[in-house]
This record gives sequence, structure tokens and C-alpha cells, in this order.
Amino acid sequence: MVIIRDLLGSTPSADNIADYLATVAQHVSVTDALVPDVKVYPDVVYFNYYRLGISLQFAPQLGYKPTVGQKREQLKDEQLILEGIDVYNDNANPGTLFSSYPLLPLEILLDASLGGRHSLPSTISIAANTTGKELVSWLGEPSRKGGGAGPLSGSINIWCEWSKDGLMVEFGGEESRGPQAWERGKDAVWRVVTVFPPKEG
Repeated sequence: MVIIRDLLGSTPSADNIADYLATVAQHVSVTDALVPDVKVYPDVVYFNYYRLGISLQFAPQLGYKPTVGQKREQLKDEQLILEGIDVYNDNANPGTLFSSYPLLPLEILLDASLGGRHSLPSTISIAANTTGKELVSWLGEPSRKGGGAGPLSGSINIWCEWSKDGLMVEFGGEESRGPQAWERGKDAVWRVVTVFPPKEG
């Protein structure tokens, strides 16, 4: 089983990332699935693997500031560290550039000892149809949340973050938008799961 959290802290050219992507790519039938669309900004570099349903977020280190528009081969890999992994669920997000992650259910390891929360399961399994209600039943109330009836007339999908577990979830579908989004949100299915290093908050 691929432990996705183990990839955090790696550089773009690390063997463990290459092995992981190759494993995922075995489950899709597109020949160029392993060629990322690289989006470069001074504070973050995205490697988007649309057909794999994955986006890797690398943070520049040691004062390194990549330039917008740089090509993949111009990046200093040794000064980029993986700080976030987005996994997509096209079932709740039709029309996006990203396909569904082909290795669902997504297994997420949790550290139940953090913050004395020994009642947490050691692993959660996020399937294509996992809802907000299920995630809250597993993880408890989120430490941060937002979206729903926001400044863009409710066009922002609701999201929840469990900071100590290094997990953020954005939800999709009609249940996740509009003035009553939080009332209906328990039935909303996730559209993006982001895994990041656990933090206080």
C-alpha cells in the first residue's frame, strides 16, 4: 500500500515520488500521464498530474524564489520540498481538468496520540462517495472551516481542515454551495483531499 503522507518533505526528483507516480500511472491508460503541468510561483510550485488526479505542492527553501513561467528543467529541485498533496475526486467535481485519483479508497494514517486524542482511528479510508458527515464522525469537529455563503454569492465550496491531522477537505456538488451549504454539507461528497504536515491549530 502506498503511504501518501510518506512523500512529504521530498524533492521533485526524489525516487519515492517517482515510484509513487509510476504506481498510480499503472491504473490509467494515458501515455503521458507522468508528464506534469508545472505552474511556478515565487512561493509555491505546483506539479499537476491531471490524469492521475494528483497535484503536488512544493515549497521553495533557503531563500529560493522561482520565477513565474520557468520551465521544469530550470527549477532547482534540491531547494524545493513537498509540503502538500491534493487528491481529486471527479465524481464530485465534473468538468475539472483533473480526473479522479485511480487508487481510491485513499488510505490516510492518523497519529491518535497528537493532542491526547486516543479515540481516533489509526487509519481512515476515503472512498469516492465519502461524505462530510462520515469525515466528522471519524475525525471530530474540524479546527478550521469555510466556504458556503461567501463573498462570491455562495460560489465558494465548503471546506474543512483538521490541522493536527494534516488534512483539508473541500466538498463538491450542489450541497456544498449557497446559503444553506453548512446545513446540507453533511451529505456533500469530497472533491479534493489535501494532505500536509500536521500542525497545531
